[in-house]
Amino acid sequence: MNLTKAVNEFVIKFANVNGSGSASANSMFAKSIFRMGIPVSPRNLFPSNIQGLPTWFEVRVSEKGYLGRRGHQVDMVVAMNPQTFGQDVDDLVSGGYIFYDSSRFVDHNNYRADIQWIGVPLTEIAAREYTNPKHRLLFKNIIYVGALAALLNIDLEVLKTLIEEQFAKKEKLIAPNINALTVGYQYASKNFNCPLDIHLQERDLIGDCILVDGNTAAGLGCVYAGATVVGWYPITPSTSLVEAFEKYCNLLRIDESGKKNFAIIQAEDELSAIGMTVGANWNGARGFTATSGPGISLMTEILGLAFFAEIPVVLFNVQRGGPSTGMPTRTQQSDLISCAYASHGDTKHVLFFPANPTECFEMAACAFDLAERLQTPVIVMSDLELGMNQWVSAPLVWSDSRTYDRGKVLRAKELESLKHFGRYGDVDGDGIGYRTIPGEHPDKGAYFTRGSSHNADALYSESSKDYVDNMNRLNVKFKTAASLVPVPIIKLEGEDNQYGIIYFGTTSEVIEEALDQLSVLLSNTAIKIDSLQIRAFPFPEAIYDFINAHEKVYVVEQNRDGQMRTLLITEGDMVPAKIKSLAHFDGLPITATFVSEAVAKDIKLIARENKFQSEVLS
Repeated sequence: MNLTKAVNEFVIKFANVNGSGSASANSMFAKSIFRMGIPVSPRNLFPSNIQGLPTWFEVRVSEKGYLGRRGHQVDMVVAMNPQTFGQDVDDLVSGGYIFYDSSRFVDHNNYRADIQWIGVPLTEIAAREYTNPKHRLLFKNIIYVGALAALLNIDLEVLKTLIEEQFAKKEKLIAPNINALTVGYQYASKNFNCPLDIHLQERDLIGDCILVDGNTAAGLGCVYAGATVVGWYPITPSTSLVEAFEKYCNLLRIDESGKKNFAIIQAEDELSAIGMTVGANWNGARGFTATSGPGISLMTEILGLAFFAEIPVVLFNVQRGGPSTGMPTRTQQSDLISCAYASHGDTKHVLFFPANPTECFEMAACAFDLAERLQTPVIVMSDLELGMNQWVSAPLVWSDSRTYDRGKVLRAKELESLKHFGRYGDVDGDGIGYRTIPGEHPDKGAYFTRGSSHNADALYSESSKDYVDNMNRLNVKFKTAASLVPVPIIKLEGEDNQYGIIYFGTTSEVIEEALDQLSVLLSNTAIKIDSLQIRAFPFPEAIYDFINAHEKVYVVEQNRDGQMRTLLITEGDMVPAKIKSLAHFDGLPITATFVSEAVAKDIKLIARENKFQSEVLS
């Protein structure tokens, strides 16, 4: 048997039943490791029903700071679900640990011989300690956290503090939870050699980082960005973004008289939600909405209206698996093309691609500034992996000296001195006209906002010349946007490297580890691989320069059809043969191993082809 031995470098998977109350206990387990100064990345892999189906919670511990999902094989399974017991056993590495409830007999001989068994009679302990059946179910989760604390060398005081914080407003629950924790800890300490070969040692690797999910960071970013209106319809996995916005507004947006200085309106559907949001922005407020793929489908007509009438609006698309209802609780990056060209006709939208909660916060604020500067929709492309899971993140920083960019807005004094106001005229050559806020002046600066064709003065027109002039101006504005969006992050490993990797969003979290793996896989060669993180669309020129500078570029993305590759080829007129999509689309987060093995395989294939061609020519 190959025994698993590791300090601060392993993966534990909790296999539970949805609705069993395990989520808070598992999250507490992950937070305790973070508070011990060790990088950790927890992931909740849950079904789309409310109760009864299998759910998993993976915790990757990585002293090296690798935060991406490692893959299917794990070092320990906390197997609390009989339905998936066999599958969970199969996921263990050779020598891995299966932690299970031994209150019910399990014949080890029916399973693998190369794993290690840790049986704790959780149901019996819970029945002995608690009389209430509901308490027995819930506290059983805390009992196994206590047992794991002993087995893995987690500081028990850290867990006790987390319990005290979690139940600060329900003090009567603190003592029974700590009791469950202590009982589990004592049982494991007495019956097993603790700690195990995989365990934790306290470190100081976190610094001032925080543990936060992307939706919370984005919601807080909207508050600091000055957003005051949300038109919204609930949909997984975007709901918690609006809930976070409401939570922080209740802390920061209520004046001394108790009046709420914000409005959150739950609409009857996504079509109404985007309509309300566009109306709020037209009227001078900063409004946004949040949705997922099915919501985008319903919003496209009004997004086209906002694009053509040139009304600023911010939309968060927390992507999930499609098409149709698809896999609503799985992650993908499959809405790129539908968002880039949302609506009929020649429509193009600005997209942001945050890679972590810090960027969710910063890009939320930037999105409102850019939407008003460009007078157009800006769509922030998050996903379930980023939005709903917690990440080790740099602190969210805001400067009080920062001012909002309201763009080209004419105020009353300017309107008073203006001889002529043409809403859709291009005065400055950047494709962006000047706008007014309704009610700014009693008789100057008014115009009729329409979704039909119009001329530079906002008057209805079916003149071919007016239409072509307007559409060409919008194209100029889109080119202007390319100089204003967040720039790519480029890392060059030397000069004249043949190969490059392009990535974006949550694929960013596996790239460092994938490049480290590639250095091993290609160690017998002199090959170095450059990398580039795309942060926005339209693409800045630096992205096309990067592609042109390499013989082969790999685009890492989580969709079947290589949508980012398609956008790069279409928008940059790139040679298709030199851009290869590494498409991962099973709904689970992409892994570094997937990336490194795919790149190494292709590079070795190219080397064999080149060698064959040389031999033929010689």
